[in-house]
Amino acid sequence: MRKFACALTFCVFFAALPYAAIAADAGDTKAPAVSLADMLSASGVAVDGYVDAAYSYLSGDGVFTSGTSNRVFDTEPNSFNLHQAALLVAYQPKEGFGAYVNLTAGRDARVIKSYDTTTNDFDVTQAYVQYAHGPLTVIGGKYVTLAGAEVINSTADVNYSRSILFGYAIPFAHTGVRATYVVNSTLTLIGGVTNGWDQLKDQNRQKTLELGVGFVPSKFLSLAVQGYTGVEQVYGVIGGISGQRNLVDVVATITANDRLSFILNYDYASQDNFTSLANGSTIKAKWSGTAGYLNYMLSNQWRLGLRGEYFDDTDGYRTGVIQKWKEATLTLGYLPSKSVEIRTEVRGDRSDANSFVSGVSAKKDQSSVGLEAIFKF
Repeated sequence: MRKFACALTFCVFFAALPYAAIAADAGDTKAPAVSLADMLSASGVAVDGYVDAAYSYLSGDGVFTSGTSNRVFDTEPNSFNLHQAALLVAYQPKEGFGAYVNLTAGRDARVIKSYDTTTNDFDVTQAYVQYAHGPLTVIGGKYVTLAGAEVINSTADVNYSRSILFGYAIPFAHTGVRATYVVNSTLTLIGGVTNGWDQLKDQNRQKTLELGVGFVPSKFLSLAVQGYTGVEQVYGVIGGISGQRNLVDVVATITANDRLSFILNYDYASQDNFTSLANGSTIKAKWSGTAGYLNYMLSNQWRLGLRGEYFDDTDGYRTGVIQKWKEATLTLGYLPSKSVEIRTEVRGDRSDANSFVSGVSAKKDQSSVGLEAIFKF
């Protein structure tokens, strides 16, 4: 947490410099009182953040028979948790240079960290320099992936627990360069070159390409298609064996009205040079999945979130188990103010294999309940 304090002090100090100079030049004239919010707003720096704390209960042990976690963040069978305490500092003018920093502390940092970092409960989730000119924006540094319907920032998600696709189908973040070009109000094009999936330092000499298209034909419908292709290190292989990895991700959002919205997410991916769990041969491993979301505002303070999904780990590359995995989640959200949301959730998971560890046995299913409190500032 000391790193958070240092980062915030740094931003406030530099934002306050112009006001210190004005006060000095004024001599004996008494300067008007200036609030921190006024200083940051005048300097163009935006500082905000959130705290995400929760309790979760799993009927199983939270791991597959392969030893891989079967949940993304809520992995403890019976525990209170500080998932995230996040600070976001941004200076992003419409023209010229800017920067963005997103720091995350808490248990979730252990999951989202890059492979070549050793941090435990702290992660530099995003940190990049930005240049904007007209319809073109270029960023360089570390930033979150284009893929997926869900994000690391829990305030932007519908459910408490993260989806299967979020944790097992796509990457979390990339380090590299990304360019976004807004063709018009309907079409946006994105292209980038990165070190790969969740890598601060490249694990090989090859780079991974990212391409994205955003299409918004009306206020009721938006469509995002993104793809990643490049040579990546094969998971779980000692000796640095790499192979081509490809991902296609599609997200469609339908906004029926001010209260009701739907999201559909599809992923298909493959990895070359994987050793088959079935017969030990070298194969191209494949995985795919589909997720559907419904979010309905019951009133100004209450909302209902429903998610259902299906994930086919055809060759066991992502979970360590050859399986077809399904889950359904129901979340009730209460928003007593703009800064606070309390979510309660029930979820059921089922596989076609005995993959969920529960004590000394393995089962085909697992259930859970969760209670989450989010405060935004």
